[in-house]
Amino acid sequence: MTTEVRAGVVRAAQAADWTLSQGLSALTTAEASKLLNVPEGHVRVRLAAPIKRGEWVSPARGLWVPVRPEHRAAGGPPGVELIADLARHFGVAYYVGWLSAASRYGAAHHAPQVFQVAVDGRVADRTVGRVRFEFNRRERAGRAPTDMVRAYGGDVPFSTPAVTALDVATDIDLAGGLDNAANVIVDLVTEAGLSGAAVAEAAKWFPVASARRVGWIIATFTDLADLEPLRQAARTEAIAPSLLHPSFPRRGSTDPAWSLVINKEVEPDT
Repeated sequence: MTTEVRAGVVRAAQAADWTLSQGLSALTTAEASKLLNVPEGHVRVRLAAPIKRGEWVSPARGLWVPVRPEHRAAGGPPGVELIADLARHFGVAYYVGWLSAASRYGAAHHAPQVFQVAVDGRVADRTVGRVRFEFNRRERAGRAPTDMVRAYGGDVPFSTPAVTALDVATDIDLAGGLDNAANVIVDLVTEAGLSGAAVAEAAKWFPVASARRVGWIIATFTDLADLEPLRQAARTEAIAPSLLHPSFPRRGSTDPAWSLVINKEVEPDT
């Protein structure tokens, strides 16, 4: 925050616009109490009417977010404008990932129905306005490579194309199924310039099965050359061949180049 909140500055009806004019993206209950010059227990009552008008949202207990006028009809800001304040409030490291990150790189065929976030702590899913936040606990949050995106609430880390590919290959269910995971990985190659070397570098944060799936999909459905670094990252003699689909039975042919059991047919929209 760039401005110190002073006591009794504005009335509740003007509080959202004043807060936004000061460059503040969120207030704690203590700060809102000071701004409105009311006890902390009265903040929700004092802001009840402005909340009904769409001027404020409270995405977590003790956190109050002023809504910019252009987002009030939608019931709140977009996810990318809320997530930095939410993460700070909960004290977690995070990145936006899976289909939400893929959409940023032009690699999601359909607009994601949820805003998918990796966090290194426990955060409950929630809906704020029209945005459904899905928080998935992952130890790699805060450590895996990210690209920073400027947003109103603060700079937001998105998984890199390589981490996005590995995420969807790891969590097939979060990717909307194996076919859609393959779509995302292929599009990351064609639309975002994903390289085998970049995936190989990011693979240290993921199970070896994930690198094998990404490698096999790239080799099977794209013309990308120079996959040797990724083959090396996927080659672990001590581990048995991985499953292309982790939830399907271990049956089908084995691709020796990627040490992968092809236990499900894949039909990406290539």
